[in-house]
Amino acid sequence: MEITTETKSASGLTTLPSDGLRQIMWRFADRYELHMLVQSARAVARGPVARLVAAGGRNSHEWTAEKHSLLQHYDDSGITAASLEPEQGGYIAGPKNLALALMAFELAWVDAGAATGSLASNLGLAPIHERGTPEQREKYVGNAAPLKPGETRTQVRAAFALTEPIPFVGVETGMLAGKVRVAEWKEGAAPWLQVEKRGRFITNMGFANVVTAAVSSDDPRIKGSCMVIMEEGDPGIWDRGTPTKKLVHQLSSTNDPVFNLKVPASRIVGGYTVKDGVIIPNFSHGDVIEAVFRRTRVTVGLMTSAKLLSAVEPVILYQRRRFRGGEGVPGSPRYELGIQQKEDALHRLVDIWATGEASASLGFHAARLFDELDPLEKVKDQWLAEKNLTGRAALKEMAKKNAEAMELVAINALPVGERDLKRADKLEADPLVRFAVLDSQANVFCPACKLWNTGYGANMMREAVSLMGGYGVTEDCPGFLGQKWMDAQLEATYEGPEAVQRLQLSLTMTNELFLAQFKQWIAELRQLAGKRPGTGACTLASAMQLWSWTLHHAQTAVDADGTKLFHKSRQGVTFPLTDALCWLLAARQFILDVAELETKGAENPSLADGLDGTVNFFTDLCHVQCARAAGEVSRVCTELVYGYQRHPAWDEASCHACYCAAELESLEGIIPGMEDSARAYSDVAETGEEHPCKAGPCVKFYGLEGFVRLRAKLDGCLTGSRLAKDRAAESLTKVMTREALDYPV
Repeated sequence: MEITTETKSASGLTTLPSDGLRQIMWRFADRYELHMLVQSARAVARGPVARLVAAGGRNSHEWTAEKHSLLQHYDDSGITAASLEPEQGGYIAGPKNLALALMAFELAWVDAGAATGSLASNLGLAPIHERGTPEQREKYVGNAAPLKPGETRTQVRAAFALTEPIPFVGVETGMLAGKVRVAEWKEGAAPWLQVEKRGRFITNMGFANVVTAAVSSDDPRIKGSCMVIMEEGDPGIWDRGTPTKKLVHQLSSTNDPVFNLKVPASRIVGGYTVKDGVIIPNFSHGDVIEAVFRRTRVTVGLMTSAKLLSAVEPVILYQRRRFRGGEGVPGSPRYELGIQQKEDALHRLVDIWATGEASASLGFHAARLFDELDPLEKVKDQWLAEKNLTGRAALKEMAKKNAEAMELVAINALPVGERDLKRADKLEADPLVRFAVLDSQANVFCPACKLWNTGYGANMMREAVSLMGGYGVTEDCPGFLGQKWMDAQLEATYEGPEAVQRLQLSLTMTNELFLAQFKQWIAELRQLAGKRPGTGACTLASAMQLWSWTLHHAQTAVDADGTKLFHKSRQGVTFPLTDALCWLLAARQFILDVAELETKGAENPSLADGLDGTVNFFTDLCHVQCARAAGEVSRVCTELVYGYQRHPAWDEASCHACYCAAELESLEGIIPGMEDSARAYSDVAETGEEHPCKAGPCVKFYGLEGFVRLRAKLDGCLTGSRLAKDRAAESLTKVMTREALDYPV
């Protein structure tokens, strides 16, 4: 079905999106094990978790017996085992980024602390899973599975200790106060280490019995930094510390622990070698956390997406019921619609919903991207190991694959009839080329998801709370929206605050392989706009083009003082460009998900009822989101292009092109039309004035004509976006909802 304005006017949203629709949009319709995981996580979230929140479980900092009981629910439902391989007691084979993302999304729909608590054990084990030795994986990851009947082993509950105590907390992950020294090293025997670590904001420390901690060497016999596995029961001090007095995520256990333990050197994550009497860890702590955070940041971003989408139904219920009990009788607009009689309330809710959809689309795409990338990364690591390539030699070899990946992208950008299909097939068949292509995307999508979903998402959660009136700041607010708003503030900081994500993006978004694909996406959006004009795809393509022009300009231009614009330390330039890019990526992925729904949904007879209306509504939401993204990109780009030029002053150098009124009058007699032309494009001082009354001569756009054209084109592309918002707002007044939420409040 091709979406047109006429088609959209025929039907609108009738019910809230079903699981079947979500499975298609987020690309797991054919994965039954993920359907079951979603249902299990939802049952825990909207059952025991919701009851605990409603009973005031968030009102204490301590890890209470009631909170601890959630661990058993996680075990019984399959949540705990979701991250494990089948041979370790899990039930999902292969990469699990999408699985964990869906699980966190369902839990965060009710409470983000519960989601964090369930995921923190995964985070604690992630260093071992990603970089541990086979023996370490077998011992710790394997024992994280819930106990089977008759088993007497101790189940591993893990925590991840990276951050340090105040004043060091949050400074940077490269600065470690935790230290490791050689405690004992007898001749012919393996060394023992003394590990000292004072943690800050360490999740799961109320019950964890295994901790992976980042430490740096305090001994010339140990090189650099590493991560070390510590167990409860190791000789020395294992102090769980005092509970952190959080305003948020109270259903997760967070403490400031103290460790001073003696552990065998075999506990160094990833193992070590000995050279000239020095222990050399195979992986620094930075190597380990890069592999870990690269994936887990996506999950955190989706926790905020869940909050936004979970706010839609409570807000609709509140808006419609706002005036019941006062004036108005059943059947009257005041009784049936309440606040929804007012356009402002509807438009603001449309913005919230569109943001939630775009952020979810961005996050789930990033999770699927890592599922595809993970096995390729293992192939790449094995290939380098077989060639015994490390450091610069490995980078040099991978640069050849990047060049081939650029060739593949260039071939795919050509019209179908002009492509060298034989060469393209050969390149596609090379897993290392495929890795290079996906890796360049993942390096952008991960920080973009974390930055935009949590940062802008927290701002939009504030909007959702404000739409609940006074209810929004009460403990019993339907949907726990006030608490979710507060929780979102932590998610914006968790696993690296916004500045960390922006810094990473400023480096990865300039990768030539990513930019080549970005250019191709612009062309694809133009084509998609021809089939689905109502999505705003053409608007988004124009915004992406403007962003690309501005990035190139910033990389080559200087400011009024001759200083280079684009530089790592010039974050007033690089950071706004990263923010603008996030808007583009989120809106694009939302469009692609709606296109997927339109295509695949029509193939499923069980979704036929109301599908057209849902697609129409989502199409309008796409248009709204693209318009907002275009506005943000236009603002950022305009400030950067013009903002670093010095405004002309009323001096001799700037006034050479100015005219006075008397001069124009005399020229008009010689050149008819001269006066009108000059007044349109130059500054004119009236008789008796030295110059016009303003700051200085108007700015001239020499060398920026391309930007001016692109900006004007983008402005025109916004045509119809407000009509789409009106249609989406009207749908909100007609969509059917439940009489009450399906979890207690």
